[in-house]
Amino acid sequence: MIKIGVAGVGHLGQHHARVLNEMEGCTLVGVYDVDKKRCREIAGKNNTKAFDSYEELLNVVEAIDISVTTTYHYELGKKALEKGKHTFIEKPIASELEQAEELLKIATERKLKLQVGHIERFNPIVLDAEPFINNPMFIESHRLAPFSPRGSDVPVVLDLMIHDIDLILAFVKSELVDIRASGVSILTDSIDIANARVEFANGAIANVTSSRVALKQE
Repeated sequence: MIKIGVAGVGHLGQHHARVLNEMEGCTLVGVYDVDKKRCREIAGKNNTKAFDSYEELLNVVEAIDISVTTTYHYELGKKALEKGKHTFIEKPIASELEQAEELLKIATERKLKLQVGHIERFNPIVLDAEPFINNPMFIESHRLAPFSPRGSDVPVVLDLMIHDIDLILAFVKSELVDIRASGVSILTDSIDIANARVEFANGAIANVTSSRVALKQE
């Protein structure tokens, strides 16, 4: 049984704690969140311990599930890996490419598991459709949502579009050769609407649009 903990039990983390508590093969040792009241609430619902610090939780687990705000993915992920803990990080892996590359380097050097929560790959609709997708040459993708403060600490590309980028890279079995993109800020200091044209060596093209300031979810 793998001893695992959850850091961050907000909108997504609460579900991670619930699923891990019900899953065979692992034991949910405890949870941590900067919101102490929320931490105790989720711990109580899952019959586990609420930890007062992230470091205290790390000391008693073999693996950690990091579901905090993206801004802190790198900091918490690096601490876990340097302590020799297998690490699951909710998407996106980090705010900056250099941070993601460093986390991967540490995990590789220490022979640790490092996984990113690209859950759309396991969407039942995607799983059902995947066997019928063979050598796609043009992909049109739209992921639009009304504004929510959650996730707005990073550009919409990392908040929403990353799901579609991940799926496109899984579907198109070819090297990426060119990206042309544009984005604008509407309600935050970061990019809220973005469009990218992605080209592959085999001639495949993906046109990807994401917005977190749309009138309705699509």
